[in-house]
Amino acid sequence: MSAKTEYAVKLHKNGCNCAQAVACTFCKEFGIVEQEMFRIAEGFGLGMGVMEMCGALSGMAMIIGLDNSKGNVEEGSPSKGDTYKKIKTYVQKFKEKNGSCICRELKGVDTGKVLCSCPQCIADAVELTEEYLKSAK
Repeated sequence: MSAKTEYAVKLHKNGCNCAQAVACTFCKEFGIVEQEMFRIAEGFGLGMGVMEMCGALSGMAMIIGLDNSKGNVEEGSPSKGDTYKKIKTYVQKFKEKNGSCICRELKGVDTGKVLCSCPQCIADAVELTEEYLKSAK
């Protein structure tokens, strides 16, 4: 388990939601204040509060977007399509490993069968984010 993975799991244990735990782990690389990222990611936990897309994956998507976006507000982002493609690739890797990318399915809400715990979802999303960042260099 990487130091980043350990840190993210610790953040979750200390009360961060899954999106916050993943996104806040990468703040230093992007010069973002952790408290700001905490606020930005708050609405993405618990599958955006409605148990849809896994919050850990939302946190991963935020970091991939930070890394890949050209950030041009006036012209729209010419990198959008490429960012979406990269996120899709890494969400698919998560889904292949865990059987779903939907919070309620991962937690077994309807089936009673937990596919992946929150700490494991966080660990997997951090590892995939690290994999993406290494490949993007």
